[in-house]
Amino acid sequence: MIVNGMTDHRSPQKPRIGSAEPAVPGRGAEALEVRRFWEGLGLPGLIDVHTHFMPERVLRKVWAYFDALGPLTGGVEWPITYRAEERERADLLRDFGVRAFTAMLYPHKPGMARWLNDWAVGFAGRTPGCLHTATLFPEPGVETYVREAVDAGARVFKAHVQVGAYDPADELLDAAWGLLAEAAVPVVVHCGSGPAPGRHTGPGPIGRVLARHPGLRLIVAHLGMPEYEDFLGLAERYPQVRLDTTMAFTDFSEDLMPFPRGALPRLAALGDRVLLGSDFPNIPYPYVHQLHALERLGLGEEWLRAVCHDNAAKLFALP
Repeated sequence: MIVNGMTDHRSPQKPRIGSAEPAVPGRGAEALEVRRFWEGLGLPGLIDVHTHFMPERVLRKVWAYFDALGPLTGGVEWPITYRAEERERADLLRDFGVRAFTAMLYPHKPGMARWLNDWAVGFAGRTPGCLHTATLFPEPGVETYVREAVDAGARVFKAHVQVGAYDPADELLDAAWGLLAEAAVPVVVHCGSGPAPGRHTGPGPIGRVLARHPGLRLIVAHLGMPEYEDFLGLAERYPQVRLDTTMAFTDFSEDLMPFPRGALPRLAALGDRVLLGSDFPNIPYPYVHQLHALERLGLGEEWLRAVCHDNAAKLFALP
């Protein structure tokens, strides 16, 4: 049957997992809707590889930047849907049934990364379900503190080429990338040019990193929007490259940076290397809308199960 103009390959007698409407009234109602989604897929919950937790004063500066329509937001109004205290946000993810999530944090200047990594150790220790997250920046000593973070149990790293305004192929980072590749620790990198391009965004700079370190477990944030097809190409070339769905296919992003529908077969073929990401709490719509946006692609329940849980469970060796 046809749903929202796209073919739904499931049996017409089987009810849809959830509504495609982007808004659900009330947090409790939304939690029920999120749970209905993954329960309908027969999953034990969700695994979200792109959620933001960082020191409160840093996060509030991030929110203030969005509120002020800073240049890196593309000048687009971006209301923060889940503007709440740290504990409330973590509890809400658990109410949604998110079994595991990350604390995506990142520096915008030298001298921040080690401090953020120290904070992340404590956050992971006090927050059930958090995959211990760390970060890095091209600066002297980066290899040392990356090794310290890995030794301390970091499960995933975050790098933000756009905000940090640095070349990921900078020689200062080369040893750190090599260390992460050898340790098989995934790294989520915002390297696409959305919502606003940077000097070192796009597939070229991160492609040079992969040429040097083809075994790096790179997770391309936001499916690489808007250079979706270029980043699909990197994933097709490098078996350890993955992509997260953060904000992709939502009404918000489709209005600004639509995914080319002709590339959906390529996305389907990479179904074992696509991971659920949301950008929670910094999203301008309810969390459940990201799930409905994936569902309405019509790629089938097997693809949804892999993306929303199984691929990340395998990557992070979760039960």
